[in-house]
Amino acid sequence: CPQVPGMKEILLMGFYQPHEALSRFLVSAQQEFKIPIRYLQEYAALGTGGGIYHFRDQILSGGAEAFFVLNADVCSEFPLQEMLEFRQRHGDAHSFVMLGTTANRTQALNYGCIVANADTQEVQHYVEKPSTFVSEIINCGIYLFAPAIFQHIGEVFQRNQQELVLEESSNGWQRAEVIRLEQDVFTALAGSGKLYVYKTDGFWSQIKSAGSAIYASRLYLNQYSKSHPERLAQNKPGGPIIRGNVYIHPTASIDSTAVLGPNVSIGEGVTVGAGVRVRESIVLHGASLHDHTCVLNTIVGWDSTIGRWARVEGTPSDPNPNDPYAKIDSETLFRDGRLTPSITILGCSVTIPAEVVILNSIVLPHKELSRSYKNQIIL
Repeated sequence: CPQVPGMKEILLMGFYQPHEALSRFLVSAQQEFKIPIRYLQEYAALGTGGGIYHFRDQILSGGAEAFFVLNADVCSEFPLQEMLEFRQRHGDAHSFVMLGTTANRTQALNYGCIVANADTQEVQHYVEKPSTFVSEIINCGIYLFAPAIFQHIGEVFQRNQQELVLEESSNGWQRAEVIRLEQDVFTALAGSGKLYVYKTDGFWSQIKSAGSAIYASRLYLNQYSKSHPERLAQNKPGGPIIRGNVYIHPTASIDSTAVLGPNVSIGEGVTVGAGVRVRESIVLHGASLHDHTCVLNTIVGWDSTIGRWARVEGTPSDPNPNDPYAKIDSETLFRDGRLTPSITILGCSVTIPAEVVILNSIVLPHKELSRSYKNQIIL
């Protein structure tokens, strides 16, 4: 976001209570990116449109000409500059742009589907999660809006209020302020000449589960190999063996006999002992992997410890590698009453003893295990 010329401020919106870790993150991000960053807490979960409508005065203060809205649960190249240029070419000062990408026909049903004019890219039809095939172009949850969008969201708000007055028997749990951009606003805007789609060929994925974070990490590491190769670890004399794309924080201590990669991210202050093998994993700050541990398809929480000769392994949930348009499936945690085999996740401050095997399991924070586990959630 700070790379977009003229970007004035970044607002994070959510229903979460602000806490110390979030405040620390905001302060460090402001210092790093040299731009004001604030968190705005919704008083209730207001939906994708209700939140920005509730804070419209904050968004428009300072005379914003336009603003981006980005869902937090996606990873992407975020072609924001390209979306701005596209809007200048295709629309006018009051038009809106959504980012779209291509999915395969089956998976497209799980997303918002866009039918657009092939020449002008104007959105003519929009359906959220259709029951039958509509289009292979899906909504990426990244938008460029002009202030005029609030007029359209306001119309939905007024309509919701009128419907609630008519349905006074509705137990009072519904709120007129709960507005969904996708179903309530885009469906109505399609075909009006105001909404356009910018199609990207760059990477994009949802992050709906912890397992999909490892896939997202792979996408970003692959991007860095092209755009910022200096960020990635290289094989050097006396250093660990690096295979594929690997990120190592400068403060991490890695034994020269360790083998890392592909698709590994090692966080701040991590210690990796002799003979350790790490592949397709994220190791968060302060974790310690003792000698000869094997960590595959796993997220290791901060300040966790894995004992010598232990094996911690998960099952990847990657999209079909033979289909260039395949997306990651939103796996359910359980299937047929059993835990679905997935990425293994160790919460923060988890201790794994020496010589045990942890397979396809989720370990909640502050647990000290004493034996091996397979396909378990350890509370």
